[in-house]
Amino acid sequence: MVIHKVFLVLSLAAMLATAGCSRQQSDWEKTRTANTTDAYELFLKKYPSGEFTAQAQARVKELYEERDWQKARDTDTVEAYQAFLKQYPEGKWTEEARIRVENFTLAAVPSNAAPAGADTTPSQAAPPAAMAMKPAAAPKPAAAPKTPAASSAHAAPQKSHGSYGIQLGAFKSGADAANQRWAKLEKEYPQLLSGLSPKVSPKKGASGTLYRLQVASLSESRASSICKALKAHSQACVLLHP
Repeated sequence: MVIHKVFLVLSLAAMLATAGCSRQQSDWEKTRTANTTDAYELFLKKYPSGEFTAQAQARVKELYEERDWQKARDTDTVEAYQAFLKQYPEGKWTEEARIRVENFTLAAVPSNAAPAGADTTPSQAAPPAAMAMKPAAAPKPAAAPKTPAASSAHAAPQKSHGSYGIQLGAFKSGADAANQRWAKLEKEYPQLLSGLSPKVSPKKGASGTLYRLQVASLSESRASSICKALKAHSQACVLLHP
């Protein structure tokens, strides 16, 4: 008799456990279908240590991060992105937020900044000018007839390519960050950036070296159209004048 009673108790316990699991499974499926923070939080409140608790906690965290990332993008300020990074130092959108914070250093770059390579050329700008004066004064008029064709040949590419540039980012973390940014932009906007050759132009400042992602030798119309298109997708772009 005792054995029979024990068997009945164990059977009843097994049935209750099975019913509980079945109910939890059903509630979990409903929660996943709703896929909202409220639904997941309600599930966690009902099943604080259930079979699907870990999955619910992970998903509600993802939803909150997506919500806050969208808010940061809509605000689109360096403060908004910094606040996001403080709250999600290792989240899904952390790397993108860091890039956008670094890109806000573009605001400190003058609008008439020179295209890529300009940082290394100022010290060399004077010597070519001085040397240009010497050939003009030197008695070599015989070579003059040969130069018009050559000079026009060099002038045509310059006219076709243009003397404008664009800056697509400024990074404190190094040249690798600039190169990675270009790879991502080129993947996302292949037609817009087709045929362009970027350069990373370092610039030393009081707070350290800034690595600027730039593209030179563009016509004014193309440079402007590229920046307009990228800004429409909340991407950093600054027009570099000749």
